Amino acid sequence: MSHDPYAPLRVAGFRWFVASVLTMAMGAQIQGVVVAWQMYALTHDPLALGLVGLAEAVPFIGLALPAGHVADAHDRRRIALGMLVVLALCAFALAALSFEVRRGAVLPGAGAKTCIYAVIVVCGVARSFLLPARNALSAEVVPRALYARATAWRTGVWQIAAVVGPAVGGVLYGAVGPTASYVVAGTLMAAAFYTVAHIRVVAPRPVGPRITLATGVREGLAFLFARRLFIGAMTLDLLAVLFGGAVALLPIFSEEILHAGPQGLGLLRAAPAIGAVVMSVALALRPPPRRAGRTFLAGVFVFGATIVGFALSRSLALSVAILAVGGAADMLSINFRSTIVQVLVPPEMMGRVSAVNQIFIGSSNEIGAFESGVAARLLGTVPSVVVGGVITLVVTAFIGWRVPELRRLDKIEAEPDPGVRAA
Repeated sequence: MSHDPYAPLRVAGFRWFVASVLTMAMGAQIQGVVVAWQMYALTHDPLALGLVGLAEAVPFIGLALPAGHVADAHDRRRIALGMLVVLALCAFALAALSFEVRRGAVLPGAGAKTCIYAVIVVCGVARSFLLPARNALSAEVVPRALYARATAWRTGVWQIAAVVGPAVGGVLYGAVGPTASYVVAGTLMAAAFYTVAHIRVVAPRPVGPRITLATGVREGLAFLFARRLFIGAMTLDLLAVLFGGAVALLPIFSEEILHAGPQGLGLLRAAPAIGAVVMSVALALRPPPRRAGRTFLAGVFVFGATIVGFALSRSLALSVAILAVGGAADMLSINFRSTIVQVLVPPEMMGRVSAVNQIFIGSSNEIGAFESGVAARLLGTVPSVVVGGVITLVVTAFIGWRVPELRRLDKIEAEPDPGVRAA
């Protein structure tokens, strides 16, 4: 079969799906920038930034396995719609809180922080149920033969939102303040609800017998832990982002090291996604690469090296360029992990497998933010990021050595073999 990179975009349901990814991710990115900058403005404490990540990570991780079971047992589109309503309401709640803080109706400092943390916890609950349902829904809107190409477009569109969202968030915060910025984020969440409501399923998943929550979770875990390829890739991504991520500390780099203000923060948050968009376009337009496992390992290694380079940079332009290279390398990892889940997992188990993946990757992002805050408090901002980047390099080499299935994986086939299909 000839390679047609645009085949998924010819499916109407998939176009609505990627539109929902675009609008939801943009809203989340804008909200993330504004929350980070507002929290740092209230506290000037790197640990407070880490606690924002922890407030979202605890419910996000704690509810992931039941959320995956729900995604496989119920209508995935309806679950996504309900959670998008909750996320929109959270954004508008943050807008109302910011308005009240500005006019003095809410106590500054500890009172405002507590309210922000409470809303972020609710966001974590909503995201915990949204992500496995939405990721699994993506397997129902295109034929199975198009999964790999659809994954490249889906991740690419998300990265576009990750470029535009932080930049817009930084500009909005500097121009109109947090209240209006949160309103924009909430409006984008509402737009995501509208687009999901228009999705029509073309490849419904097989309907199996009703199973209990415990049985569903056990089956999902058994499927994954019997396959070292999945566990190796997820573990490496978890550890790389856990120790190599510096996103939570970007407000400190922007304010105290690069002296770039909120607009600079927007550029720093967007830079990795700029590189990722360039890489995702290349991945979407080209046939699936061979030597996929080695490419994945190389991408994570380069990502770790760029974290070290970013920590040592004192130029905004150089920092943005380094983060862009790191984003391009990280995109190779994201695309690899998303593709093996979409292509090698049976549709009826997609929610549960996505939920376990969510625990690995979601925990690395949010708990990584907490780890970054603690490490920055103990070691200093720059040394903590350098050490994290070095740990990422060491972990990549170790996983590549201990999981030969990753090194040897060539092309990710569009159809799994019977051994992969079995649960």
